[in-house]
Amino acid sequence: MADADIQVSRLLDERGLSSFQIKLLIWSFFIVLIDGYDIAAIAFAAPHLVKSWGVAPGGLGPVFSASLVGTLFGSALFGWVGDRFGRKTALIGSNLLFGVFTLAAAYSANLDQMFWLRLLAGLGIGGVIPNVVAINAESAPRKLRATLAIIAVGCVPLGGAIPGFVAATLVPQYGWQILFLIGGIAPMIIAVVAMFGLPESIKYMAIHESQRGKMERLVAAIRPGYPVPANARFVIEDEKQYPSFNPSYLFRDGLALITPLLWVLFALNLMGYFYLLSWTPTLMTAAKLPPATAALAGATLQIGGTIGALVLCWWLQRHRFLAITILFVIAVPLVASIGYAGLTSQSAVLIATFFAGFVVLGIQSGINVVGALIYPTSLRANGSGWELGIGRIGSIVGPLLGALFVGLPVTQLYMWSALPFAVGAVICFTIHRLNTARLAARPELREAQ
Repeated sequence: MADADIQVSRLLDERGLSSFQIKLLIWSFFIVLIDGYDIAAIAFAAPHLVKSWGVAPGGLGPVFSASLVGTLFGSALFGWVGDRFGRKTALIGSNLLFGVFTLAAAYSANLDQMFWLRLLAGLGIGGVIPNVVAINAESAPRKLRATLAIIAVGCVPLGGAIPGFVAATLVPQYGWQILFLIGGIAPMIIAVVAMFGLPESIKYMAIHESQRGKMERLVAAIRPGYPVPANARFVIEDEKQYPSFNPSYLFRDGLALITPLLWVLFALNLMGYFYLLSWTPTLMTAAKLPPATAALAGATLQIGGTIGALVLCWWLQRHRFLAITILFVIAVPLVASIGYAGLTSQSAVLIATFFAGFVVLGIQSGINVVGALIYPTSLRANGSGWELGIGRIGSIVGPLLGALFVGLPVTQLYMWSALPFAVGAVICFTIHRLNTARLAARPELREAQ
């Protein structure tokens, strides 16, 4: 390494937590809030669509899965955009895309129109999480990489709770369309404002010479008086970078088995999560709970997830895949209990959905970040995008399985919905053992994670 090289990770470590990281977290809060809102909006609109359009509840399965199909491709697409053109560009583009098609969904007249508009919106929705994780992890001091990234994505479920309150308070007066009007206008406003105010990832700028001017200005802002020689190179000294965005690099350096197992892990957790997210309002209504309570049950699931992500972030930072394995084990009885709680009282079902969300969405926030940190900066958004993209197969299967078995008793449905978390515990522990062995064999990779 040349004397004039500026070590970016060391620079961040020496500066510590600063206003720059706080600014990124604030931006991330609003971006993931509306992302979570748009993911969940269709679940809270569903009971009203059944009534307004006279469709059977089982017919909603393809509509629930439509945005998830789009997200399957959008995560990989915008992961590539993030690594190629920048995290900021990818986030602005994805927000504009899903904002336009969510707004159009407010004017749907039947399930076919809603299906296609949700599918197209999903392309944009899929681009948010990989790039929010990347932009925060790459701009943080070493000891806070996972913590800040988990906090950044932790508000996705909080955004998913907002449609529940909208459904309970505004839909009776303004109709289900209000859910999509809010979900379409807000991300477009965020995208326009982000063009001027959202910072770029520090490490992304460091490995792209075209960003040198911005990088020098940023160094001057976060480290006033820090000299940057004219011939200095910005280097990320604790990561091995790759010359292209070819997905084959995701299987190098001991990741040949870890990468596909991560994809399976994402698929299992997203299968269980989206089953709960999509069907809880409808199933609670079928269990004779008042519509407002059914909507609040779905919202409580998301609130529990937000609190879970924030409470668990330091533990997840410290223990990574081992901590996530423990959460998978805890999720099994918690998820299975929701159906029985729905037969007892309204307060019981709200408590059950809160704790299920706490664990299930705590898992998702954890694997979003820990899975991305497996990869270096040059591949991070791409690797995270593939994880979430392939994982969306599970999120598509979850709602569709719910449509197939919706006639079963509610208690049985929730018992079966706990199965993916049991399998996930086994897969996650396997990844933990493999990654531990990988880091032991390649100690130079440990600091990067």
